[in-house]
Amino acid sequence: MIVLGIETSCDETAAALVDDARAVRADIVLSQLDEHRPFGGVVPEISARAHVETLDHVIARALDQAQLGYAELSGIAATAGPGLIGGLLVGVTAAKAIAAARGLPFIAVNHLEAHALTARLTDDVAFPYLLLLVSGGHCQLLIVEGVGQYRRLGTTIDDAVGEAFDKSAKLLGLGYPGGPEVERAAAGGDPKRFDLPRPMKGRPGCDFSFAGLKTALRHAVAAHGALTPRDVADLAASFQAAVGDVLADRTQRAIAAFKAEHPSGDTLVIAGGVAANRALRGRLSALAAVNGMRFVAPPQLLCTDNGAMVAWAGLERLRLGLTDGLDFAPRPRWPLDAAAATLART
Repeated sequence: MIVLGIETSCDETAAALVDDARAVRADIVLSQLDEHRPFGGVVPEISARAHVETLDHVIARALDQAQLGYAELSGIAATAGPGLIGGLLVGVTAAKAIAAARGLPFIAVNHLEAHALTARLTDDVAFPYLLLLVSGGHCQLLIVEGVGQYRRLGTTIDDAVGEAFDKSAKLLGLGYPGGPEVERAAAGGDPKRFDLPRPMKGRPGCDFSFAGLKTALRHAVAAHGALTPRDVADLAASFQAAVGDVLADRTQRAIAAFKAEHPSGDTLVIAGGVAANRALRGRLSALAAVNGMRFVAPPQLLCTDNGAMVAWAGLERLRLGLTDGLDFAPRPRWPLDAAAATLART
């Protein structure tokens, strides 16, 4: 089996080809950072227009790199949510058109599931495993029991961790995207200089909160006055250390819940864009070791949005006969654990 995966949920236009031997035949990602950088964040209309202008070219490059034609494909997968609806429409429409023209199955992929299953592409991780999904729009702890089988243990009650990184970078006068900029600044800073809070640490459950941490950083910046490069480095390091403490505390509680249900489960996976942060990887790797668990983090290029994860999720679903009709409508909101999402609304 070989599946073409298309990713257009936010500000990367991506296409990749992956086979059932877990080989990534091609992986093309076209970033829109330069287009969005002047605005300090993603502008949905600009993002959608860029997808329209570049997606056909990106798909063609992926096929050329893999030296494959449409006749050799087993299916077409596209991120169908959650994400910016304009971008989702572009990718899903392209995927449906190819599927219809070539008589191939179409697979609508949940973007979060694509992140969740990446560890099975890179490290052949067996079910069940515990997943910490951290990105610009999401921060969740989930038990992954199978394809399409996810149980949420905790989520953020306000900001996602990636959003907190981006907003903190802006407060510190750093560039965009904020996550990598904060990590670079923090590398030369003193994480103990500024006493920032650890929201939710020590509380029951596995939920997260980052709004208070972001606000505390803003107050620290305002109280300090003009910032020197040393101040910025120390503030970034202090912020990153606080995030690490919160993630470790919440994940420790999730490990206990996971092991209570799955005593033989032995793997902690971190996925999503924030999983590319080396300091946080190190912190969670150490936590896994203390708990006698294997730690898996995909390569950094497969943590941020990419087509390979979409192709692999599509392939996993295709092998189980889980395909979708051409009437499938993209979903700007699409929780992995529908039961948890319903409970949160009641």
